[in-house]
Amino acid sequence: MSGRTHNLIGTGVRLAPLRDGRLLQYTKLQTLCASGRDLQRQLGTAGAKKAKSHLASIAAADTLAEFRHLPGRCHELEADRAGQLALNLPDGKRLVFEPTDDPPPTKPDGGLDWAAVRSVRILEIGDYH
Repeated sequence: MSGRTHNLIGTGVRLAPLRDGRLLQYTKLQTLCASGRDLQRQLGTAGAKKAKSHLASIAAADTLAEFRHLPGRCHELEADRAGQLALNLPDGKRLVFEPTDDPPPTKPDGGLDWAAVRSVRILEIGDYH
């Protein structure tokens, strides 16, 4: 990850509202990410530490491709969550996000082009299973 000013989500934890207009959830998520105490209360000490680490890594990254081999098992989701990605947190929780491009950049085979994803939107932190 380079130290350049361009990064996946901008300076700090700047989150974009969801496409479907769920502004209330966005506001709660933004508040949760900004408050170490709230994050710790919801995720526990280890979960909050890992979530902050993942958010800092996202903020520092130039493209999603940098996450291919980092801890946290960044992976694409399937079925009703197709187009979303997740990073593992303790206790089965996940940091879920999606590319902000609409449509997301794809490779010739139709898969997500991780190297072309330069901006993401954080959707949720929790257990979706």
